[in-house]
Amino acid sequence: MPLTLYPWTKRFRWKYLLGIALLGGGLFFATPLSLFRVPYATVITDAEGSLLGAQIAPDGQWRFPAAAAVPDKFERALLTFEDRHFYQHPGFNPLAMAKALRDNLRAGKVVRGGSTISMQVIRLVRQGQPRTLGEKLLELLLAIKLELHYSKAEILQLYATHAPFGGNTVGLQTACWRYYQRPAEALSWAEAATLAVLPNAPALIFPGKNQQLLLQKRNRLLGSLLEQGALDSTTYQLALAEPLPGTPHPFPASARHLLLRLLKEGRQGRLTQTTLQAPLQEQLVALADRHQYRLSGNQVHNAALLVLETGTGNVLAYVGNTSTGTDLERGAEVDVIAAPRSTGSILKPFLYAAALHEGSLLPGMLLPDVPFYQRGFNPQNFNKSFEGAVPANRALARSLNIPYVYLLQEYGVERFHHLLKQAGMTTLKQGPGHYGLALILGGAEGTLWDITGMYASMGRSLQHFEGYRQQYDPADYHPPTYLQQAQVPPQLQYSTPLNAAALWHTLEALTEVNRPETEGAWKQFSSSRRIAWKTGTSFGFRDGWAIGLTPEYTVGVWVGNASGEGRPGLTGIEAAAPLLFDVFSMLPPTSWFTEPGGELEKSWICRQSGHKATELCPDKQVQAIPPLGLQSPPCPYHQLVHLDASGQYRVNSQCESIARMQHQPWFVLPPVMEWFYKSRNAHYATLPPYKPGCEAHSQHSMQLIYPAKASKIVVPRELDGATGRTVFEVAHRQPGVTLYWHLDQHYLGSTTSPHQMALHPSDGPHLLVVTDELGERLEHRFEVLAGVR
Repeated sequence: MPLTLYPWTKRFRWKYLLGIALLGGGLFFATPLSLFRVPYATVITDAEGSLLGAQIAPDGQWRFPAAAAVPDKFERALLTFEDRHFYQHPGFNPLAMAKALRDNLRAGKVVRGGSTISMQVIRLVRQGQPRTLGEKLLELLLAIKLELHYSKAEILQLYATHAPFGGNTVGLQTACWRYYQRPAEALSWAEAATLAVLPNAPALIFPGKNQQLLLQKRNRLLGSLLEQGALDSTTYQLALAEPLPGTPHPFPASARHLLLRLLKEGRQGRLTQTTLQAPLQEQLVALADRHQYRLSGNQVHNAALLVLETGTGNVLAYVGNTSTGTDLERGAEVDVIAAPRSTGSILKPFLYAAALHEGSLLPGMLLPDVPFYQRGFNPQNFNKSFEGAVPANRALARSLNIPYVYLLQEYGVERFHHLLKQAGMTTLKQGPGHYGLALILGGAEGTLWDITGMYASMGRSLQHFEGYRQQYDPADYHPPTYLQQAQVPPQLQYSTPLNAAALWHTLEALTEVNRPETEGAWKQFSSSRRIAWKTGTSFGFRDGWAIGLTPEYTVGVWVGNASGEGRPGLTGIEAAAPLLFDVFSMLPPTSWFTEPGGELEKSWICRQSGHKATELCPDKQVQAIPPLGLQSPPCPYHQLVHLDASGQYRVNSQCESIARMQHQPWFVLPPVMEWFYKSRNAHYATLPPYKPGCEAHSQHSMQLIYPAKASKIVVPRELDGATGRTVFEVAHRQPGVTLYWHLDQHYLGSTTSPHQMALHPSDGPHLLVVTDELGERLEHRFEVLAGVR
């Protein structure tokens, strides 16, 4: 049956169709465009926008992410060449299209295009479509739609980001660095004109291929710009004289390890402006390479350095590894800045500052430097010797190990572990008991990123103290950052884990630039500026550290092998410190920290012991100390000694009348400390012997060196499985005295000097008794552990 149209249908048919068309058109133009679903290169720049490095996009194109804006010169040149009425038309230019049609018909071929910038953006989106009349019409409609949804500035940016510039070079910023090694904002008029005409025929850029045609196009455009008044005649003549770009340049790669870090942190396909300084970065890459080359003779293949702005923590230079050699087996691609490595002695300043803060330590207080044994842990100083007692600040400057093991034992591993985590050490994945006292000697791993940031945080907190009216901002302790960040107002408080007084004394101690290399030899670094610095060497000579700071800069250096291979002589003082001072020599002049006078208290200090002075201390000085230091105990080493009239013997009231006694203050160290101290300090006077017939009830002349306070010891097994021997040692104040040894009531023999006895006790508990010829008795109970030798 034929379709019958009712009268009302005939009347409204065309209006109905028109409504559908209008609705469809409205939906077409109202629906947002889907533009450029393409991957981008990962790009990093320095603080001023200079390119530091780039990673090619996954599709093999060098396509940089969109920049903030299109530079004026390029915009003027582009619109003059491609679309002079860009800011007037709605996406297409009817007059330009008519002229193009006329000229093409006259020539019998395509000699002129009528596309606007907006239409060219659509063409870039729809790459690969045939150049038909229907496609041209669709481009026109989509260009109108583009204009409805994007501003003119955004359309220009879309074009500049995705236009082809020859080969796999896509986008204006990419082309600027590829051909001219500078950002688009720094283009000359000749360069801007060259890049403006290039997307029209990108193959012209290749050397030897129609270079003359590209030159003609550029020069014609420069002439048009002259006519418009965009440039004067002198600039025009100079622009004509500029050559075309030659072979494309490789992109900079001075921060290749930071670029890899960005990729790991999920910043692919983005343009990241960092806080780095490109000139400094390039200088330090070259410096690290030269330094590593000098070390390569010792088979040391890797080095890393990090430079921070102390006041902000901003990264100014990031050299994750040296670039000399590309052997992957040598770890050239490892970013050592982020790699956990054994810390050596680099954490000692934090323990020194913590003990100062709580008042248990004063800057020059004597610390024991005598043999230490605890459950198989037997640390040694670098020079394998003992000094008996060393001032804490000198022990820090000289990086002596044993005094700081004793200090950590007193301070507490748990508290120190917590403090390090508060300060920013993120690699302490295990509990305090896992590390034990070895924590202070490299028993834990840390990264150059964390450690350098922790030193900078110390300096920052001290630097801000006066500016914050003697208050603290907890946020001053934060990791380094390579990203530009807005400043946050400080949240001030009156307490902090490390007060300004403790930090001041710590950094003052670290300005000591003389360090022991080996016994009898000294390594000295001189510098025209004050630098607080510390070195560290890990067990087995695997890692050499050096950290230095001033109020302006904090520099962290690591030297070693990424593989973990140790090398003789690979120490912080020999391998890392020279690079540290070379870095500082390249930095601008620096200042020094202001003494936090409001945080320091003055007190009389005994010069010999470093403790608060008593009336028995003959040599005193006034020293500014942390507030809680006033509560520290007075000098325990100066005591009143009673001598006979001749001054040759000690006496007491049981053998000498008080009227005939001399009373003198005397500096007396515990026997073990004295045993080692007097051999290095000729001025140390040992106590005179007791006068015959006088009994000494209060003075102890003997002390165990080994096993000291250990109640449980391990005796090694011999190769044949038999019980081995362990050497017990005792210190006695009087030289030449005879000691008599007993183990479990069995007489073992006597010693004169040195007082050592090799024993092979069985498993289980034992009693060691040592007596001297004057009748003084020393007892020590210990247990030999079974099954763990």
